Amino acid sequence: MSKYEKTCLIRGDGGRAIRGILDRIGDKWTLLVVATLHGERMRFGILRERIPGISQRMLTLTLRHLERDGLVGRTVFAEVPPRVEYELTEMGRTLIEPAVTLAEWAVEHNQEIERSHRTYDSRE
Repeated sequence: MSKYEKTCLIRGDGGRAIRGILDRIGDKWTLLVVATLHGERMRFGILRERIPGISQRMLTLTLRHLERDGLVGRTVFAEVPPRVEYELTEMGRTLIEPAVTLAEWAVEHNQEIERSHRTYDSRE
């Protein structure tokens, strides 16, 4: 696929598809939940312990959105008390590689971006 064809993927539908995905994965918690679930199935309480600062409400909402999007699966076990576990779906696991690529880009360019912020802010 050419560079032009790749940029057309971003602009193709006026950006609607990519904006929808970026809205979901670009929020504060989604990638942290996805990364935490990578390679593991876990219960809500353990997941919450492994994501510092996330509230019960935000974890619940994030998991619901990810489940609705088909990125996280939820399994309820018929026990007393009921046990619920979460894991990445096959599609959810495909998000890891591009998320890591984005994280690498962010780490590589973070100092340059911060320097640019300071330069810009000093002009304002």
